[in-house]
Amino acid sequence: MAKAQRKDDILKSELPPSLPLMALRSTIVYPLGTIAVQMGAPENLSLLRAFDEPGLVVALVVAGGDHDDPIDSQRFIGRVGVAARVHERISLPGDTVQITLQGLRRIIIEGIDQELPFPVASVRPAREAPADDSDVDDLVARILAASETLAELVDRISDEVPAMLKMNVSDPGRFADLATTNMNFRITDKDEVLQRLDVGQRLRFVLNRLEREVARARVMEDVKKQTEIKIEQHQREFYLRQQLRAIQAELGETDPGEKEAVELLKKIDEAKLPERVGQEARRETERLRQLSSASSEYQVIRTYLDWILSLPWNVYSGDSEIALDKVEEALDGRHYGLSEAKERIIEYLAVRKLRGGDPHGPILCFVGPPGTGKTSLGEAIATSIGREFYRISVGGVRDEAEIRGHRRTYVGAMPGLLLQALRRVQVRDPVLMIDEIDKMSGGGPSGDPTAAMLEVLDPNQNDKFVDHYLNLPFDLSGALFICTANNLFDIPAPLRDRMEIIRIAGYTVEEKVEIAWRYMLPRLLEEHGISDKDIQFTDESLSFISNRYSREAGLRNFERNLAAIMRRRARRKADGEEGAWIIDVEKVEEVLGVPRYAVEEAEMLPEIGVVTGLAWTASGGDLLVVEALRMPGSGRLTVTGHLGDVMRESVDAAFSYVRSRAGSIGIPDEAFKEYDVHVHLPAGAIPKDGPSAGISLTLAIASAISQRPVRRDVAMTGEVTLRGKVLEIGGVKEKVLAAYRAGLRQLIMPKSNEKDLRDVSDDVKKQISFSFVSTMDEVLRLALMPAPSGDSAPMLIGDATRLTPGNVPVTSETGTVVSVDPA
Repeated sequence: MAKAQRKDDILKSELPPSLPLMALRSTIVYPLGTIAVQMGAPENLSLLRAFDEPGLVVALVVAGGDHDDPIDSQRFIGRVGVAARVHERISLPGDTVQITLQGLRRIIIEGIDQELPFPVASVRPAREAPADDSDVDDLVARILAASETLAELVDRISDEVPAMLKMNVSDPGRFADLATTNMNFRITDKDEVLQRLDVGQRLRFVLNRLEREVARARVMEDVKKQTEIKIEQHQREFYLRQQLRAIQAELGETDPGEKEAVELLKKIDEAKLPERVGQEARRETERLRQLSSASSEYQVIRTYLDWILSLPWNVYSGDSEIALDKVEEALDGRHYGLSEAKERIIEYLAVRKLRGGDPHGPILCFVGPPGTGKTSLGEAIATSIGREFYRISVGGVRDEAEIRGHRRTYVGAMPGLLLQALRRVQVRDPVLMIDEIDKMSGGGPSGDPTAAMLEVLDPNQNDKFVDHYLNLPFDLSGALFICTANNLFDIPAPLRDRMEIIRIAGYTVEEKVEIAWRYMLPRLLEEHGISDKDIQFTDESLSFISNRYSREAGLRNFERNLAAIMRRRARRKADGEEGAWIIDVEKVEEVLGVPRYAVEEAEMLPEIGVVTGLAWTASGGDLLVVEALRMPGSGRLTVTGHLGDVMRESVDAAFSYVRSRAGSIGIPDEAFKEYDVHVHLPAGAIPKDGPSAGISLTLAIASAISQRPVRRDVAMTGEVTLRGKVLEIGGVKEKVLAAYRAGLRQLIMPKSNEKDLRDVSDDVKKQISFSFVSTMDEVLRLALMPAPSGDSAPMLIGDATRLTPGNVPVTSETGTVVSVDPA
């Protein structure tokens, strides 16, 4: 009864209209509560010094923010605070005072009467709204249940708190204040409870925060239990393992870890590793002995030792002697034609044989269009000399670590492609084919893999190749490296310098037919489950397929078309059809559809402003049609067709040359002022560049302006200067074969390229007439016809009735850049 009377006296006591304002940052005292607070803020210390009498009453508010932030007293106007009495003061070191505050009642700050040296506020008592009786009991019960749960789960909350709360359930407002004080709420939540004058809302807010804390505490308790369980398991396993070791020691047995280390040391001795490699392997094994098998480092070292022991440090292939007759027999047995490539391979191996297998010398690199047999040549070499063969495809590799390996510090680290290949073949002298080396990506954030290949392919360096994973030298000099590429000039110059280039230009129609009879048809018949009694080809049908459906340097499309015909026959045989199919031209068109390439003779008729040039691409040679026309205008020159800078400059040079030779060509001077000229190269989606279309461009411009037709049965290539000199170009063999495949039998080429015809097969040279020129005047005399007269005028560009879809060249099936001069 006395306690209730004291509470009423405190709440009903009169307060002065103005009170010194004391802002607290980390705590607050509620009405009828008592706390001890240390004061260090200058304004609060000034307030205590100004009122040193006992029983001082102050207005308490929550300031929030960091301790160094300035306090703006004006923002407290209209907020709820607490009137509190200062009871005890104790001076502490560091200009700090500890005081005891007793909360009296809630107040509302109405204004700030004074700012310095400490704020003084005008206040009035706050009126609290009682809670609805129907909700109070439920809210109080839930708060009590939550407080009991928190007291069980959270160590910092005393078990006496729920009992203390139960003693104050008769006063819901005081009950909420006590729960907030004893449940370690954050200062922002305490201030929120202080501001709520509606007791029902205050209880709901406290309940919400307590239930959230209960959920969080339960999660933390679950995590704690799981962690303790795992720790107990590890301790139990460790204890049992120690017991097992003690038992094994009593029985004279060794533990599994020690036994594994002993076995590794035995394998290291038996492997006869190089001295430095053996020392490193033994050192790592000793490290392994000191580790628990459950350690992550244990698995890293174990994997490292497995790699060392699995590499062929001293294992060689069975045949150490290179038998050249076997090589020649193997190459001839698997590849038709390619006499120059075969001869170069045998010469290379002959030198290697005479030097006793000494690897010093250039690396072989087969360069040619897709489908010409580069990879299978490497397999044939490996088979003939009795070596293991492994192909490493490096197309698209953009990380140096793919070649040199990853360092062991990385998770999932492993050696590079080269050591992986050697581990698979299990010999140190295999034939390793580095496929598509021209398609390795250049430098980037992960390093330059092409630079890493410099060491691999250099015989003077690769005998001490260091992979980042092993960090030990491995001798790669025993391996025979063979590289393949489609475009030689995509390979960086330092890497290209280490290679012996062997060009494989492609196959003629006759060669494709012979290859089909010897190799393709027997294999395809077996693959499709049919025999020569079910389907029969002729030379005519095979030539038709090659010429009209597969006009390419390689054999892949040719083989694909043959397979399509055999699939049709296999399906009919599966349906019960008997008898043999005789494959003629009509049957080919029935199965493969309309021929992709038209008959060549349709483009043989002379035209004005149209010239057949020759281009080089990564997939072989191709035809390059140059079109030019004149139209009324003011002498402007327009160039289209996705041309590069070099080719655009060639057009400008050609136009200037034609103007300088207008009189001899038969062009009046006023033509350059009265007409515009438009030069276009069809297949505009494909980039084209290079200087070797110079004579074709010059001839097309001269024909268009002079209205003199050009012979279309002649193809030409060559660079031209402003003085009319015809200069040497590259890619002669590919360009000659492209013209041959297209049915053109007359070629105009620079005089200085006559020496390059030795690379062209005799069968092709016998069927083509070559005209070698030194000046543009010779080209004009050979290819530019007299101006037409009367009704005999040849077709002009745009006469669609004379155009055929077959002879629109420069269409690369791979979509690669067309270069009219690979040099």
